[in-house]
Amino acid sequence: MRKIIVPTDFSENSLNAIKYATELFKYNHAEIYLLHAFADEVYDAKNRLPDEIFDELQEKILKETKEGLEDFRKKIISFSPNPKHTVHTIAEFGMLVDSVNDWVEKENMDIVVMGTKGQTSDKKITFGSNTLQVIKYVKCPVLAIPADYGDVQPKNILFSTDFQLTYKRRELKLVSSIAKSFVSKINFLYVSKFPSLSFRQQDNKNFLEASFSENQVIFHQEKDKEVTNAINTFIIENPIDMLVMVNTRHSYLENILYQSTIEKIGLHIDIPFLVLQNLPR
Repeated sequence: MRKIIVPTDFSENSLNAIKYATELFKYNHAEIYLLHAFADEVYDAKNRLPDEIFDELQEKILKETKEGLEDFRKKIISFSPNPKHTVHTIAEFGMLVDSVNDWVEKENMDIVVMGTKGQTSDKKITFGSNTLQVIKYVKCPVLAIPADYGDVQPKNILFSTDFQLTYKRRELKLVSSIAKSFVSKINFLYVSKFPSLSFRQQDNKNFLEASFSENQVIFHQEKDKEVTNAINTFIIENPIDMLVMVNTRHSYLENILYQSTIEKIGLHIDIPFLVLQNLPR
């Protein structure tokens, strides 16, 4: 049984992410939780209104949120009437990252799925601010879907790694399961000018090979290239349908996610991006 949480702001990008998720996990029994956390909306409106109507305002937005979520639930059932899927709705007064983390913990979620950008899409940036915050802080795999991306056939998956990390078996099993569902090929990309691996790296590579023993895997090494450029180039030169990376303390991904502005992220991703979280849970 898969447990999937989908934060939504009721945008078309959000709906597209939900469509992708239902198709990606169509072979699995799944509980899908649609979540809208609306604290920001209340506080934004409160700044323009007297304090005495704060509770009334909160109730009004809660009612609108529940109605919006129910509309989304019906849309999902209409385009994906999958008897293996059950769709729940969660309207919550809270901040997005806190609410998502709380439900991840409460329901032991397998994955968070959301659009790379929400209502305020900006073509100049890779991730909207909400998606970036979820990727950085939520202790669960996060799958970010670009706007209008509709080809849910991840035949070729790129998994970028330096073999320095210890991996979570549960999260690797998630990737393996997705790959098996679509008979996908997993391309491991290691970027380094050094031809050989350390003992630690070799052990981690062996663990990956064992974890993906039932999948088609290929190991690639790129030399004399900066990691971001190597990933971008590999995606351009190969028919890659999904990028997988691991976020953990002092990792390459953490370093680029914590740069001062999201415009500085050099990854130009126009395919689904799955971030595995090697963070305490």
